[in-house]
Amino acid sequence: MTKGLSRKPRILHDILEEYLQKHPNQEKVKRGKVLSVWKEVVGPQIANVSQNVHFERDQLVVEVPHSAWRHELHMNRDSIVRKLNQRVGSEVVKALLVRA
Repeated sequence: MTKGLSRKPRILHDILEEYLQKHPNQEKVKRGKVLSVWKEVVGPQIANVSQNVHFERDQLVVEVPHSAWRHELHMNRDSIVRKLNQRVGSEVVKALLVRA
């Protein structure tokens, strides 16, 4: 090591975030992060009835088995979108579309 230079250990999370900022497919990576935190954000009950969670352009699409679940998610869609975007640190999800 060169005299006068000290290298402090860096947190892996910070290194990954720095890499992702430079990554050419950053939007795809962030969408993947949204999908990976879906269950954590909506909770196990909604996650268990959610099917085929995917993106169509900038909308997150979720299929549920019954119209009652569609109504529940529809009523909470703004809150869900806000929480997902906060977890990812970006406005990746513009809207939540729920299909029964």
